[in-house]
This record gives sequence, structure tokens and C-alpha cells, in this order.
Amino acid sequence: MALYLGLMTGTSLDGLDIALLEIEPHTMDREQIHFIDGLDLPLPATLRECLWRLMHDDQARFSDLALAEQELAELAASAIRQLLTRQQLTPAAICAVGSHGQTIEHRPHGFHSQQKATPYTYQLDNPSLLAELCGIAVVGDFRRRDLAAGGQAAPLAPAFHAALFSQPDQWHGLLNLGGIANLTLLPPQHSGAPVIGFDTGPANCLLDAWHARHHGTPIDRDGQWAASGHVIPGVLEHLLAAEYFAKPLPKSTGREDFHLGWLEQYLSGNEAPADVQATLLALTVESVARSLEKTGIPLPALTPCGGGARNLALIAALEQRLAHGPQSTRITCCAELGWNADLLEAGAFAWLAARRVLGRSGNLPSVTGARGLRVLGGIYAR
Repeated sequence: MALYLGLMTGTSLDGLDIALLEIEPHTMDREQIHFIDGLDLPLPATLRECLWRLMHDDQARFSDLALAEQELAELAASAIRQLLTRQQLTPAAICAVGSHGQTIEHRPHGFHSQQKATPYTYQLDNPSLLAELCGIAVVGDFRRRDLAAGGQAAPLAPAFHAALFSQPDQWHGLLNLGGIANLTLLPPQHSGAPVIGFDTGPANCLLDAWHARHHGTPIDRDGQWAASGHVIPGVLEHLLAAEYFAKPLPKSTGREDFHLGWLEQYLSGNEAPADVQATLLALTVESVARSLEKTGIPLPALTPCGGGARNLALIAALEQRLAHGPQSTRITCCAELGWNADLLEAGAFAWLAARRVLGRSGNLPSVTGARGLRVLGGIYAR
């Protein structure tokens, strides 16, 4: 039995997810994948605040980066011990841990102001320390191999979605609602059509930041605060006019494009905070719906996952918008597919770790724009 662990902390900074999967080679390029268990742990407040500062600091100190990496590795090792204890497993039972790390900055096109724009994506991680602490081989640094091959380095989860959820005779969609929202559109099996995947725009990053500013906590539980407000049409249209939404595929984005400073340039300061929150929720819904409509793909069903799948107001608004759109797409629950919506992305990095150990590719050029299939990540021995 080949067991792998996957670790994920997303751009929403809502917690550390860990998933335990059994992954066995099935054919020359496919695996049998079974979810076994997982945990969703909150980030300690001090670590979350530190990561938040680093994400928005143009002059971060090396000592702060090193401390954050150490605390992340210690938290990950603690989570691994908890999960192994619950499953009555030893570290020797695990083939490898897939550690994504915490994305601090993602600029696949580099800085436009540079004379020579250098693409980069930076995930804060210390896989060597994690391997030392947990006694398990760690696979890390997944994204930069795709970037080196001319890709966006994101999103990577669509390859995992394709391995799990492709339908025999119809398209199926998955919508990851993390800090950033990304779509995966899976063609019917054996159709020959490529998988489509891309970031649609902001999801939790703006909603959490605006809530934190006015309430001191990052999460609008069930979207209740947003539901108490009213959408401001003029502000919404200004936000939807952002350059990113008009970009062709492949594309990916992050907090570098969508942050409170970007939002504030469209606010007068007289808006009711709850109305701004309602407008941000509508921005996520409308940017997802418009992105889907632009593809022209008849999508019978869309399955939300990630932390935003728990935002009841967001899901209800999305369901209503898609039901009345030209495609009449229905929303389905991730549990219907046999997965916990919170742990799907962590599962993706367990699978990517397995692909690295097996010497198999982990990217999809149709999604990232890379020049070809590439084996992703580096192995850090136990």
C-alpha cells in the first residue's frame, strides 16, 4: 500500500490542510487514488499575521522569511504527527509528503517596470527541515519547473481533477474558491479535447481582507455580513473592468493584482462597509460566471471546493447566477464525488508527490501554457 501526504496553505491564509491518500500505479500514466483521511488546522494567529505582512512587504527581511519557513515546517510536522497517530501509522509507512508551501508572490510575467521582466513564483517552504522533523521524504518546489518551461506555474490542481473526476460522456467543472478562484473544465473521456483550467479572479482574498479591516477577523461566516449588504452596481462594473479579466488563456493571478489598495481606488469612502462586502461577493460570482460563459463550453454541473465552498451566501448567489445564465449550469456538492471540499487541494499535492516519485509529469500544458509535460518538484530525502 503506497501512502502519500499532501500539505496546502492557500492564499486565503485560513489554515493548513493535510490529506492522506493511497496512490498505486494503474496504467503507464494513471494511478488508482483513494482518499483515506485528512485534517484542516487553523494557522496560529502570529504566523498568519507574519505571512500576511510578508505577502505585502516589498522589503522583507531574510530573517523574517527564515522564521516563517521554520514555523510553517514545525506546524506541518505537528499536523503530520497528529494524522499518523490517528491512523496508527509510523513515518516509515509514508512514501512521501507533498509540500506546496505558502505562496508569497506569484508573477508569471514578472514586473512590467523591469527592463527585463523575469517570471517568478515564490512559495515559502523549507522541505529539508520538514523532512528532518517528520522523518519522511518530502517533495517540494512544484511550480517553478512549469515556469521554467514557459508556463504560468498555475493552476496545478486541474491535472489532479482530471485524474479523479473526468466523466465518460459530458463536461464537468470544478471551482476552487481559495484566496483566488480557479476553474477546471474536464472534457468527456476519450473526446480528445484538452482540459481547460485558469484563475478567474479573486475569491476569499478580498472578502477576508475587507472583513478583517472592519471586524478584526478574516472570515465572514457563511457570508452573513455580505448578505446583509447591497451590491453597488457602479463599483462592481469598475472592478469587472480590471485588465486581468480580459486577458486570454492561459492565465493565473494572485494578491499582486487583487488587494485592498486595488479596491480602494474605486471607492469614494462613503460606502457602507457591508455594501462593499456584498459587492466583493458579487465580483467573485460574476467573474466566475463570465469566465465560464466566455469558454462557450456546455457545462451541466459545477462543483465548488476550497474554503469558499462553505460560504453559503456565495454559493447561493453563484447557483442563482448560473441557473439563469445561457448554459443553465447546476451546482453540485463535492461530497457527491466522494471528497471533502476543504481537502481536495491538499490531496492534489499528495498526488503530485506520487507523480514525482514515480517519475511522471504533473503539469498540463493546455492549462499552464508550458512547452510540454514536465515532472514537477524536487525530492528531499528523509
